[in-house]
Amino acid sequence: MYQRYYEAIIGFRYTKSRARNNFVSFISVIAMVGIALGVAALVVVLSVMNGFQQELRERILGVVSHVQIQGYGKPIQDWSSLDAQVRSVVSIDGSAPYSLIQGLLSKDGAVRGAMIRGVVPELEKTVSALPDQIVEGHIESLIGGNFNIILGSELAAMLRVRIGDDLLLMIPKGQVTPAGVIPRLKMFQVAGIFEAGMYDYDAGLALINIKDSQKLTRSKNAVDGLRIKIKDLFLAPSVSEELASRIDDPNLLVSDWTQSHANFFRAVQIEKKVMFIILLLVVAVAAFNIVSTLVMAVADKRSDIAILRTIGASPRGVMLIFMIQGALIGIIGTTAGTILGVLVATNIDTIVPFIETLLGMDLLSKDIYYISDLPSDLRINDVMIVIAVSLFLSVTATLYPSWKASTLRPAEALRYE
Repeated sequence: MYQRYYEAIIGFRYTKSRARNNFVSFISVIAMVGIALGVAALVVVLSVMNGFQQELRERILGVVSHVQIQGYGKPIQDWSSLDAQVRSVVSIDGSAPYSLIQGLLSKDGAVRGAMIRGVVPELEKTVSALPDQIVEGHIESLIGGNFNIILGSELAAMLRVRIGDDLLLMIPKGQVTPAGVIPRLKMFQVAGIFEAGMYDYDAGLALINIKDSQKLTRSKNAVDGLRIKIKDLFLAPSVSEELASRIDDPNLLVSDWTQSHANFFRAVQIEKKVMFIILLLVVAVAAFNIVSTLVMAVADKRSDIAILRTIGASPRGVMLIFMIQGALIGIIGTTAGTILGVLVATNIDTIVPFIETLLGMDLLSKDIYYISDLPSDLRINDVMIVIAVSLFLSVTATLYPSWKASTLRPAEALRYE
């Protein structure tokens, strides 16, 4: 039995034994550590990129809709009949009309531009996560005719307002007077503050009742569009196509979240692939340290190779011995790196705050980054791909030095022994 598996036994013994040349052992340890760090970095970075992608999708879709139908060139006059038509075509979780106004909000000299969204409070809950993200007040306070407004947390901070404060809304749809065009002005009372978790929305979005927005724009009962939430957000493109084919109206434009944010999510996906390739080069460099390790190991074991060949070992057997030695270095490094990477990825929500406290600074500032926390989504598929690629590179790195060992002639190896 031992004769049958002598390559594995000797290869394992060479890996754990102390070489006559201490530098060979040192290079082996460096190769293991390099592979471990590279694999760990790959696992952590891929998990963080997955977390970013998932977190961005959830936060963006908490504010925007899965599918959207908007008037092309003119508002929608009878949104209720359109809603009934949509519900007869596809099964949806909810739908709600909306209107959009670009305006300026002013309070005591502070002026900020914002997108003002007119909503129906009771229907907005069915299509958006914003009602659940209101940290002060509640969406039911948006009563038509009361001219109440709910602001994003950053927008409220910029204007220095709190619940109960009054602020002035100016919209560009002005009225013509003998003195010229005067923008429409209206005082609103702050009735709530929401925090969506994305700076763009928290600093540039406000909610009012849709009836108040209709009064401001003098559009009677018209709305700008219909927001739709479906059960599976990844089916949005097919649902959008089906609605577009069924709703035969050239004045209506049907779109979904994959179209309105396609470039954004594609950029995140490309970033993930680029980071994978860059960090894979780190693993490759560490893996090819195995080449130098085995070259020196072969030189160190010349007499052993000659003796093995003399007692009947085949060139294939000698080659397998050193392939096993190099592969074990890769396996140990990959295993250690995978364990380290999984531990870091699953505890990143604890590690990052600790580092921020230690350094006394925010690693992800809200003013710069879309997400101020570092999310992590560890996926088994990514881990398995990293392990497979790392082991492949490790085994590939053993081929040349192992082949050179198999071509060594016993007489030449023992000439100076």
